[in-house]
Amino acid sequence: MLKIAVCDDNPGELAHVTELLKQYGEQNHLAARIDGFSNAMDLMDALRRVNYQLLLLDILMPGFTGIQAAREIRTFDRETKIIFLTSSPEFAVESYHVDAFYYLLKPIREGELFPVLNKLLQQFRRAGDTLLLTMPSRVLRLPYSRIEVLEVNSKRLLFYLNDGSIQEIPGTLTQYESQLLEHGEFVKVHRSYLVNMDYIQHLTGNELVTCSGVTVPVSRLLSVAVRKEYMDFLFRKEDG
Repeated sequence: MLKIAVCDDNPGELAHVTELLKQYGEQNHLAARIDGFSNAMDLMDALRRVNYQLLLLDILMPGFTGIQAAREIRTFDRETKIIFLTSSPEFAVESYHVDAFYYLLKPIREGELFPVLNKLLQQFRRAGDTLLLTMPSRVLRLPYSRIEVLEVNSKRLLFYLNDGSIQEIPGTLTQYESQLLEHGEFVKVHRSYLVNMDYIQHLTGNELVTCSGVTVPVSRLLSVAVRKEYMDFLFRKEDG
């Protein structure tokens, strides 16, 4: 589901843009959650609880403006797409300083908004093969294809990547286990490890070694199931 936030202090504009987004979702069979906000402070508060993929921000709002909100958002989130809505073109250059995806002049029309959403949707679909890691100070999108091993150690998650680097964040295995296992290349080999079978170089009854040289223990209780799943995976690759 695509999570979208619209922020505009004009109730009429807020309702209009929200309705256009609903129409776009219906036309494109797109499941979307659309939340409306009348001021930037309420939006900032919601961002602590919801990972929105798209923000549509009015620039000229009293108090905390859309540009100010975007600057604040970019201090902890570089990934969320931002479309600015405004009645004046004078802020166009400034909007790109906060990595805005687009800048639309009011009144917002279907013929101008929908092509922008089409471009965004293409990007989201291409990025759909990524795992979203939420950290205290930022959000990181990590392609599944780069992950060799996920290890949990004392409430720290270590993502071993295919270039030999390690991305470490606080968390528990259950936060990401289901998302990884939904991808057919991942298997749980131990209560503390998930492995991308694309990167298994050597597998024995009690351990495996990845292409970048990471050695991972294989649980005795899971050993038979892991070997079977790995063989099935190899056969699927050959058939594909």
